[in-house]
Amino acid sequence: MPNMAEHSPTPPATPDRVIAASRVVAVAAAVALAALAVAWELVWARTGHGTLVLKALPFVVALPGLLKHRMYTYRWVSLLVWLYVAEAIVRIGDRPPSNLCAWAELVLAIALFTACATQVRWRHSVARRLPQAEDPRASAGIEH
Repeated sequence: MPNMAEHSPTPPATPDRVIAASRVVAVAAAVALAALAVAWELVWARTGHGTLVLKALPFVVALPGLLKHRMYTYRWVSLLVWLYVAEAIVRIGDRPPSNLCAWAELVLAIALFTACATQVRWRHSVARRLPQAEDPRASAGIEH
């Protein structure tokens, strides 16, 4: 019985340098933001009962999608990260160590946004340069 994996019509594409670098930055920033959120709310600048540690959850949920190059994940993370930028800007005026954590959150959130935006824009530009697929729906209505 032949192995079906050997006869795949298109080999998996290896990511280029921009996609690979932006993926590394996005994953590292997401992990760092999750770790910072946990440490900030449970150790360094405790507020209340530590329920704000739940703000790390979206990054934990996004991590598998970021690792698997899912475009949808990069898109929603690039929108979600602005909530963390806003929180950092608001909390920069706090006393140390909270303001230091806010500065770190701001830098990491902007790095994550930049990596996600680069990933999405670069992959769209690469997709536009590729030849049209042999999909009959792709040329529907164009040919006479």
